[in-house]
Amino acid sequence: MKVYIIGAGPGDPKLITVRGAELVEQCPVVLYTGSLVPQAVIARARPDARVLDSSSMTLEQIIDVLKEAHAADQDVARVHTGDPSIFGSTAEQIRRLIELGIPYEIIPGVSSFTAAAAVLGKELTLPELSQTIIVTRAEGRTLMPEGEKLEDLARHRATLALFLSAGLIRDVVEKLLPSYGPDCPVAVVQKATWPDQKVVRGTLADIGDKVRAERINATAMILVGEVLEAKDFANSRLYDPTFTHRFRRGTDDAR
Repeated sequence: MKVYIIGAGPGDPKLITVRGAELVEQCPVVLYTGSLVPQAVIARARPDARVLDSSSMTLEQIIDVLKEAHAADQDVARVHTGDPSIFGSTAEQIRRLIELGIPYEIIPGVSSFTAAAAVLGKELTLPELSQTIIVTRAEGRTLMPEGEKLEDLARHRATLALFLSAGLIRDVVEKLLPSYGPDCPVAVVQKATWPDQKVVRGTLADIGDKVRAERINATAMILVGEVLEAKDFANSRLYDPTFTHRFRRGTDDAR
């Protein structure tokens, strides 16, 4: 018996991995976060599977389901949205599984921040412009650790991917303006890859008004950085004919 913690991807049911889809189809118990995981993903479950929505459950109720499955020697597909390793609320479940001696395995998924970049048609790391992505959130009811407040991270001027922050857009803008400036590009993608996805583009100067006008306050990714609009950036050296690497000798080194 094993609990498979599966990332279902950002919304499009075809973006679950092949491995994740196979496990949903095979496991006799499917426990999924019904608030965000598409029904089309769960529809893969076998006809006799026990399928449960965890969106209204407490941690203890979730663990009780896993304990029951363990006692019955039944594999569990524990299906989360996006990738389970990023703001997935999986760590506390894993801690309990370890305490109880219940084996588990994590099946990674497509994160909403990479899905948002795909929707925008952008690469988030550009040579000599931004080689760092900071994945974080604005401080709300969950407090940020020392040194990880948004204004502290903003000083790096790296590309930012902000989860769980659309409802705090005023605070986001206030914290980022001193480091990034009012002209810094921002994109907000709500429900990336869902049929009803919504994209709002702007700058730190106007993104707050645009997001409020569209009534976006949840289920959205905020991306910030010059990479979103940059056109004059250096090419990667990977395909430079003069650059030598493991698989190709550059022309400058040719003999």
